[in-house]
Amino acid sequence: MDEVDEKLQKVLARAGIGSRREMERWIEQGRITVNGKPAKLGDRVGAEARIGVDGKQLELAEETATRVILYHKPPGEVTTRKDPEGRPTVFERLPKVKGGRWISIGRLDFNTSGLLLFSTDGELANGLMHPSANIEREYMVRVKGDVTDEVLQNLRDGVMLEDGMARFTDIQDGGGEGVNHWYYVVIMEGRTREVRRLWESQDCVVSRLKRTRYGNVFIPSKVKQAQWVELGPKEISGLYRMAGLKAKRVTSASRNDTSSMKRQFNKRSRSR
Repeated sequence: MDEVDEKLQKVLARAGIGSRREMERWIEQGRITVNGKPAKLGDRVGAEARIGVDGKQLELAEETATRVILYHKPPGEVTTRKDPEGRPTVFERLPKVKGGRWISIGRLDFNTSGLLLFSTDGELANGLMHPSANIEREYMVRVKGDVTDEVLQNLRDGVMLEDGMARFTDIQDGGGEGVNHWYYVVIMEGRTREVRRLWESQDCVVSRLKRTRYGNVFIPSKVKQAQWVELGPKEISGLYRMAGLKAKRVTSASRNDTSSMKRQFNKRSRSR
C-alpha cells in the first residue's frame, strides 16, 4: 500500500460531497465506486484512483493547506458554478485555486445579498453546514406587512413549513418608517429560502434580505458588494473550532491574490 493512500471517506469529504460519516453510509449503500468496482468500508485510495459517485466520476482535489474566503454577494448572482440560464455566478469573481477548488459554505438565493464563505477544505465546509454544529446565521431583513407582537411571537415559537418546523431564535427591531420595517433575525439552519418563507407564513413580504453574520464571522465594513477578502490563520482556526474539527494546516493568499484583493478596495476608494 502506498504511503500517501488515504481513507476513501476522507477523500470524499474533502471534495465537499458530505461528512465522513455520510460518506461511509454512501459506501455501504453502494453509491461509490473505485476504479469501476463497488467501494468497501476501509478502502484507501491514492491520487490516481478513479472514484465514481452515483455513476459520475468525481474530480478530486489534492490535499492542500486550507484557504477560506469571505465574499460579499450582491443580489443577482447564483451560488452555483454554472447556471443553465446564463446568470452570473458567485464563483466568477473569486481568485483561482491552484490544485483545488472553492467550495461554498451554504448558499444564498438569487435575490439575497451578504456574507458567503468559501473554503478549499470540503470537510470544513460540510462541518460548518451540518445542523449538529448549531451555528447561527444572522440576517438583516426589510419586511412589508402588519408585524404585530403576535406575529413576532409566532416566529419565535416556531411555524410549520412544508419541510418541517422552523423558527427565529432571535428577532431584533432594526427600525424603519412607513410600511417597510427592518429586523435582525437569527436562524440555526440553512434551509432553502427559510427566512423568506417564515415571514411569508405570517402574510408578510420580504423586500430586502442580507446575511450579515455566519457564526462569529461578520462582513467587514470595508468589503462592499462583489468584493472578497481572504481570512487569516486565526480566523480559519476559529472556523474549525465552530465545526468541531481539528484544525489543519493553513496557507496564506498568494502574492497575486493579495495584490488582486488590494486592487478591488483601491478601485472602490477611487470611485468615490
